[in-house]
Amino acid sequence: MSKNAVYVFHENELQYRFNDTHPFDPERLLMTRDLLDKIGALDPSQIRKPRMATEEEILLVHTPEYVNEVKALSEPEPTAQALADSERFGLDTEDTPYFTGMHDITRQVAGGSIVASDIVMTGQADHALHLGGGLHHALPNKGAGFCVYNDASVAIAYIRKKYDVKVLYVDTDVHHGDGVQWSFYHDPNVCTLSFHETGKYLFPGTGAANERGEGEGYGMCINVPVEPYTEDDSWMEGFNEAMERVVRFFKPDIIISQHGCDAHALDPLAHVHCSTRIYLEMPKTIHQLAHQYCGGRWVALGGGGYDIWRVVPRAWSFLWLTMIEHPLLERMKREPRLALPETWLSEWTKRSPLELPHTWLDAAHDWTPMPRRKEITEINRKTREISLMYVPK
Repeated sequence: MSKNAVYVFHENELQYRFNDTHPFDPERLLMTRDLLDKIGALDPSQIRKPRMATEEEILLVHTPEYVNEVKALSEPEPTAQALADSERFGLDTEDTPYFTGMHDITRQVAGGSIVASDIVMTGQADHALHLGGGLHHALPNKGAGFCVYNDASVAIAYIRKKYDVKVLYVDTDVHHGDGVQWSFYHDPNVCTLSFHETGKYLFPGTGAANERGEGEGYGMCINVPVEPYTEDDSWMEGFNEAMERVVRFFKPDIIISQHGCDAHALDPLAHVHCSTRIYLEMPKTIHQLAHQYCGGRWVALGGGGYDIWRVVPRAWSFLWLTMIEHPLLERMKREPRLALPETWLSEWTKRSPLELPHTWLDAAHDWTPMPRRKEITEINRKTREISLMYVPK
């Protein structure tokens, strides 16, 4: 397997920030980058800068009316009309409030995902990681769920238009990847596969097993919702089975994956009870299938993750370590209590309001098991059977 991968990043992406108290904190990008630097896993030659997506590229997904509203609300002093229309376009909420400069800042996020896609599709690298991306909730005509422009959807639409290939979108965020799903709900050449906590209890309230696509796209939308308090074994059992079956059935030319790391037990915005183990194992499955079915073509994006101190840097680092097949992964198999670098811990302990973990992997075997573990596992299996009923074994 190739170790050829690029890391798409620029500090300008840190400007994607709603306000100082908002849970979507771009500091996690710096923490992850610094962790990879501290272990010598990220060479400057591997880093590529995002470019700003053109308005034409944004319009592959978003409506002109919505883009015009985003532009109007990006001004230091929006007009009275722009303010009056902000509610209709979902940009006046506590989750997704407008902020100065958001049009250009979010175009750069979308451009980063396009750059990653071009690099992989042109064969410059097998894999590309863009952690600033993964804004999967934005709809064609509405902002939502901390997302202004949907960079994942824009990148997929760009790939479809420029390269005319089949795209598998895999979403591992604990919140359903609704914006991407609805953008391609009728497209037989884009398969969306989302793993998330059931929408019965969690934003955005969608992602049921019976959401399967429409028209020519029927069967190309696959949702695998799990119960609250799902743990590692049940999550990974469902992930591995669904990935194997869907990739074998759909035979994509490229995999675009979104890696929100908010299914962790410590995340404050959801109810799933997984450890860092799933963030080590899921990329391995995607990596292996990308090489087996897609010639290695794999673009990975960031996403949610709101315990930025104890969870996100470790979880996102596993993605890059998998892409470059770093020897640290083999050490973790032999040494499950392998320590994080002291230089990184020393640097970020000064800033963190919480005590940082000292090992790469959680000691999940010491955690108190969920009282309903067996029942939750069985419910997840039955739901998955419905989700995959049209996907051959």
